[in-house]
Amino acid sequence: MNEDVRLTAWVRGRVQGVGFRWWTRATALELGGLAGYAGNLGDGRVQVVAEGTREQCERLLEWLHRGDTPGRVDGVTEIWGRPRGGYEGFEIR
Repeated sequence: MNEDVRLTAWVRGRVQGVGFRWWTRATALELGGLAGYAGNLGDGRVQVVAEGTREQCERLLEWLHRGDTPGRVDGVTEIWGRPRGGYEGFEIR
């Protein structure tokens, strides 16, 4: 079963000022079917919220963990939940 889910991930490392949010948006659009955003947090992390099928969200999470992202990812913390909706595509905040 591939139900719709909400992934919230906090990415830490050198992920601000290096094109990481743009890369995340491009990756989400390439995967297709995802809505949400990537936004900078005041503590230097990037928050990624993605809604779509579990398979697509897991693929995005895998890409965040892989390490071939802009900058340097030191770790990713994620939580899963039910989709809330309200997103028009995938945006940068």
